[in-house]
Amino acid sequence: MQIFDALDISSSGLSAQRRKLTAIASNLANVDTTRTDEGGPYKRRRVVMLEAPKMTKFSTMLDQAENRLRVTDLRHRPEGEPRPGEFFVGSGVLSQEVREEPVKPRMVYDPNHPDAREDGMVLYPDVNTITEMVDMIAASRAYEANITVMNAAKDMANRALDI
Repeated sequence: MQIFDALDISSSGLSAQRRKLTAIASNLANVDTTRTDEGGPYKRRRVVMLEAPKMTKFSTMLDQAENRLRVTDLRHRPEGEPRPGEFFVGSGVLSQEVREEPVKPRMVYDPNHPDAREDGMVLYPDVNTITEMVDMIAASRAYEANITVMNAAKDMANRALDI
């Protein structure tokens, strides 16, 4: 493992955790949103993270690019390859497109609400503030851990140059 591999892995982790924090912030901001442009209440978003395939040699990257050009339909892609909307960074973490969770909305009785149905029930997003806060703490700790790894790699590189 080279020093730049550690930086690549940490930078992909930082990017993935930033995307996760952005999705969490969106969930918390829309915890009471009952009407969206698509219709219905806001749907909770989450980021799915996978291990990114490692690409080491330039010839390997060319072979994979040539194979991708042969693919005419998205259903014919080999398993493990990034799909459109996925973000790929060499080795490390592959953070997919932010997905909406298919969960049932919360129903609250509030006949005075402008979005209330005939029976007085209002559909609210099924976003749990406590779950979002716990996810936010975990994501921020993972972000801090990746920064610590990057700083350690930089320090090792600087010490190697001092020798």
